[in-house]
Amino acid sequence: MAISVDIIIPTYRPDADFEKLLGMLGVQSVKPGKIIIINTDESEWNRYCGDEICANAGGGLTEVHHISKAEFNHGHARNLGAGYSSADYFVCMTQDAVPVDESLIENLLNAMGDSVKMSYARQTAKSNARDIEKITRSFNYPAESVTKSIADIDRLGIKTFFASNVCCAYEKAKFDELGGFVDETDFNEDMMYGSKLVRAGYAIRYCADAVVRHSHNYTANQQYRRNYQVAVSQTEHPEYFSDVRSESEGIKLVKTTAGELVHMGKWYLVPELIFISGVKYLGYRAGRREGKKNITNE
Repeated sequence: MAISVDIIIPTYRPDADFEKLLGMLGVQSVKPGKIIIINTDESEWNRYCGDEICANAGGGLTEVHHISKAEFNHGHARNLGAGYSSADYFVCMTQDAVPVDESLIENLLNAMGDSVKMSYARQTAKSNARDIEKITRSFNYPAESVTKSIADIDRLGIKTFFASNVCCAYEKAKFDELGGFVDETDFNEDMMYGSKLVRAGYAIRYCADAVVRHSHNYTANQQYRRNYQVAVSQTEHPEYFSDVRSESEGIKLVKTTAGELVHMGKWYLVPELIFISGVKYLGYRAGRREGKKNITNE
């Protein structure tokens, strides 16, 4: 029996990457029934050629829903999108994640079944990504697929729940049964749901054969802010994260990246790595303090 799948994409000021994304969704071996756009700030939509991009790309775009900036957060926007879907599965994506081939959706759905109710794609760096960013993507999204369940918590810690809504598929019935994403969160809605799913006895599949091109060249200030926000959301929701270790993965990433830079003959980038790693850590620690303060003041 044929299964159905929808795509959910929050947008803000859609650009050329969004156009490429829609174009690639239109040529997938498994066609989405609907592409559900949750756009922030309707006044910006056509200023950034929203309707023009959708018309040019074609391939099945059927719905655009506008929300205000005040309404937007990552959990709420995606819950809205899921509410507009009645398909068997839906795939959350970001507007700058571009499939590298026609089998992205097919490979994500092939991973589903039995205990697996959530599958996420490999992210490879864009051509303009800096070397440190390329290594980071390879560390977080390696070439080997893996299935993660509650049996892996002692070994993997918080990485057991790791998944990314840059490109992640969900079984709709299980998503609804477990209550969907945390509605009021700016970050980590994917990992919070992953925690609920794993603790309920199900599994997450990392699909190395489902690939999107996605990366960022963040400034130090942007990286600090991102790690701050990630830590705030984790700390404010101890029910998902308090009993698993998290910081050891960061140390492992720094050591791996330094080794790769030396191996590449780019040892001169190690000081930059140390600096940006320090910025990440400071942002994370500040976010932890802020999250604990927010809990105390509730």
